[in-house]
Amino acid sequence: MIKRTNVESQLQRSQSSLMDSSDILNQVKDILDKETDQELRINSELGSGFSGYSNAFDFDLLETHNIYHLSSIKDICVDYRLRFLDTKYFKGEIPNEAINKIKLLEKNHEIQLKGFKIIAPSKLFKLKKADDPLLFAPIGNDYYYLIHTWGNDLSPLRKWLMLPFRNFETLAFTTLIVSFLATFLVPNGMFSKETSASEFWMLFFFMFKSIAAIVIFYGFALGKNFNTAIWDCTYNKA
Repeated sequence: MIKRTNVESQLQRSQSSLMDSSDILNQVKDILDKETDQELRINSELGSGFSGYSNAFDFDLLETHNIYHLSSIKDICVDYRLRFLDTKYFKGEIPNEAINKIKLLEKNHEIQLKGFKIIAPSKLFKLKKADDPLLFAPIGNDYYYLIHTWGNDLSPLRKWLMLPFRNFETLAFTTLIVSFLATFLVPNGMFSKETSASEFWMLFFFMFKSIAAIVIFYGFALGKNFNTAIWDCTYNKA
């Protein structure tokens, strides 16, 4: 009878021909120590959020679809009322996939990445008192390299829901439209038998002043600001 082959035994024999057990242990320990030290350094850098740093990437190894200019980042933040801040303000958990991608980038480019930034909604940041993160590393000259994205996609309605808060003009226009629609909801004959054009416009201006007063009160009471002002602001009430 031919003896069956034990794969594990053959694997151990192949391994032992290359190095002894003590060498294996030492080599594995060195690798794990280096991995642990690298992860500790990366997590420390993510927590420190050192700004104004440019990483010396090897441009031949960069993927062009992951390179974004600050102006494009600002446009997205303004449209969707997001913030682009240092990772030290981020209170969510950065996944292991992001850490692994950072380690791979550092290995391929032979650098230590610094100056990480994240795009995310305000609620995911620890902001100073006064649904989709994107992790970036600075390249230089206002260009950033996208490393990793995680979480759920934003609601398709978010851009339109945040449109009134984009700037003063969009807020004023929205207030006018809402006032106009509210005027049409007033039943005919509430103030007189027939609603004339002059009465309609008087009612419209009354609606506009009322809704504008509510908007202004809400804005001042909660210390809110427009998207164009908060996209890179570290203050909570902005």
